Amino acid sequence: MKSYNDLEIYQKAFSLAIQIHQMSLKLPRYELYEQGSQIRRSSKRIKDTIVEGYGRRRYKDDFIKFLVYAQGSCDETISHLRMISEIHFPESPLTEFIEQYDSLGRQINKFIQYVEKNWKRKDY
Repeated sequence: MKSYNDLEIYQKAFSLAIQIHQMSLKLPRYELYEQGSQIRRSSKRIKDTIVEGYGRRRYKDDFIKFLVYAQGSCDETISHLRMISEIHFPESPLTEFIEQYDSLGRQINKFIQYVEKNWKRKDY
């Protein structure tokens, strides 16, 4: 692993953040700065905290802490998706997004477990 770009969880979080950004711009105008802004920030925060944790990877506890933050932001994004889906997309719920974020959360959790068990300090 040469870069955070090599992490599958980062790649998935980045891709989903772009999709969420595009979806949020289709919300009614009055929601662009309410629910739209909230979901854009939480979805982008997942990839950002993965990157920040990776930058601190030589300190295992810091790496894990930021991965846990990413998982928390993933849960927050799911919560926003459920609310937006219920209010604005009742006929065509955002189930696919919710499932993708649920899957990402599980992947982040597995990566946290991997780091907890296997991460060794390396000279970078």
